[in-house]
Amino acid sequence: MQKTCPECGDKIIGRADKKYCSDACRNSANNKLNTDSKNLVRNTNNKLRKNYRILEKLNPDTKTKTTREKLVLAGFDFELFTSIYTTKAGTTYFFVYDQGYLPLDGDFYALVKRK
Repeated sequence: MQKTCPECGDKIIGRADKKYCSDACRNSANNKLNTDSKNLVRNTNNKLRKNYRILEKLNPDTKTKTTREKLVLAGFDFELFTSIYTTKAGTTYFFVYDQGYLPLDGDFYALVKRK
């Protein structure tokens, strides 16, 4: 009984439990299998990285204030952040890794950097 590679159809030579004829076919099959989930993760990480760079650029020190307009013009996505921190007083900070922002009255935001 001859086994064939499910990726390319070539004959499989080697161990009895071998599924693919080569590493290239194995990698190709696994890449096809995981494409959707990898794209989602890659796109999300790219957007998080962009948010981080925007906060880092607008907050070169540890604390500053900015407007919503500046964040939006830079391409900031308010839907993506890595964590939420709520103080004892009930104030909620949104963080992208160690860069955070706090919505203030009006269209202002306090930008902070976690130490």
